[in-house]
Amino acid sequence: MINWRNWLDKWGMSELKINAYFLEMKWEPKDGDRDAAWELYAELLTRVTTQALSTEHGDEKAALDSVYSIFPTTREIMKRRGRHAVEFTKIAVVVLNQIIRPFTAKWHKGALAGAFTTPAGCEEFRADLARLQPKLIAYAHMLSDMAGVEDLTELEEPGSGPLPRMIT
Repeated sequence: MINWRNWLDKWGMSELKINAYFLEMKWEPKDGDRDAAWELYAELLTRVTTQALSTEHGDEKAALDSVYSIFPTTREIMKRRGRHAVEFTKIAVVVLNQIIRPFTAKWHKGALAGAFTTPAGCEEFRADLARLQPKLIAYAHMLSDMAGVEDLTELEEPGSGPLPRMIT
């Protein structure tokens, strides 16, 4: 039997702060969870959340907005799928609150203060984004697993698509 603790360990996400009782519960996604996971997986694969952002291209504010958009996208999936996607919701809420929110909170405030108008601010943002991306790639792997689909995060040649798989 696989429980939540084992499943999180498998994907290098054991640092998430989750109630010990919950971690021992059986991990058993249903069809609604699989459908919800697929929807969010497709979103993550096509955003800067899992795609390299070279220093010569892209825009920091657009990248921040793309990362932030995972919140309304996830909320919409959770509301639409409702009680048929409880396992999906459990991991989605934790990832939003513990991984994505600290990044977006810091950089929303930074953007308002003009951080993207200076080379140093842009460089710091890109460094923080580069540290966030491996966690979101691990999340994409988890969603692929939950959806029961082939993981496409490494489909493209290195440097042309998703960042290398980094599970710690």
